[in-house]
Amino acid sequence: MTATKEKFFNPVKLSAQDKAAATDQTARTIIAAEATARDKKTARLRALRLQQEPVESEPKPPRKSRKRTAPAAT
Repeated sequence: MTATKEKFFNPVKLSAQDKAAATDQTARTIIAAEATARDKKTARLRALRLQQEPVESEPKPPRKSRKRTAPAAT
């Protein structure tokens, strides 16, 4: 099996439009895969969060309001 130039290099030149289309298709495929993975992760985390029992914390006592007094006139 001899390595030839034709095996490594494509003798047909692609047009700029074909290169752009191939790049666009590849980018769209990658973006779609990332979106699918993100949606799966979100669904998994949401399911885990819903499985947890709600943690009830003690209600905080209401804050005491501070009354301001007018400064004494001297």
